[in-house]
Amino acid sequence: MTPDTSLDPEDILNSSLETLYDYRPITLSSSGSVFTYVFNSKDSVLTVTLLTPDTHASNWSLHASSIWASSQYLVEHLNDLHLESHIAVSSQEKVCLLELGAGAGLPGIVIAKCHPDISVTVSDYPDEQLMRTLSKNIEINRASSNCYPGVLLPFPEANQTPRLFDVIIAADTLWNSDLHRVLIDSLKKTLRRASGSRVHLIAGLHTGRYTLQSFLNAVSQAGFEIDYIEERECSGARKREWDVSRAEQEDEKERRKWLLWFVLKWSSVG
Repeated sequence: MTPDTSLDPEDILNSSLETLYDYRPITLSSSGSVFTYVFNSKDSVLTVTLLTPDTHASNWSLHASSIWASSQYLVEHLNDLHLESHIAVSSQEKVCLLELGAGAGLPGIVIAKCHPDISVTVSDYPDEQLMRTLSKNIEINRASSNCYPGVLLPFPEANQTPRLFDVIIAADTLWNSDLHRVLIDSLKKTLRRASGSRVHLIAGLHTGRYTLQSFLNAVSQAGFEIDYIEERECSGARKREWDVSRAEQEDEKERRKWLLWFVLKWSSVG
């Protein structure tokens, strides 16, 4: 699985930081650049080409004009989503998967290409430029037969009926604690009320452990149960238990080497 980006100065700087100083980048591309990702599945080699989105100036605080390293990690570990088991037990015509905060749509588009029997919705903030680029990426990669753009953040008005999903994924959407409540509300309204429904959240530690812990505390009070949680090394195979107290010993360089993968399910289904 090999990413390839255009020779953008910011991309070159990110690569140099990791090579020379062991400083793990958290983003893999910059606004307006082209990002190419080669995915080696068990049956074939899939090449995905993505335009990195830009946003209106008023939405720059979303930091949506990048492809996050955590989204690439998610793609590299698609087996951990256990999509085959969802397909096997689904009572629906197709398993429905939602990517929240999709940005350029890397994980969602790869999943759609690898699993034509899964209906994938890639969603993000309703910024015109962002959504136009996301739609273009679906078109470029010929994924429109089962991959669709959608606006789900902020969540639609109360009189609109949301679509329900069997699996929800999101990469690096927890860095801003001000948006935690909106994200949790979206999860509550879009995750199908079934015992097998799951939410997979992958988050870098670059904004600190306490921000992630505040989300874990909030989501446990919102009707969800943590089904699985683990810290993982971004560029290696090491795994360890989540421990917020590590914040007292580690610096930013160390935090960038790790990410948190956790899975949510409904506390009760009735």
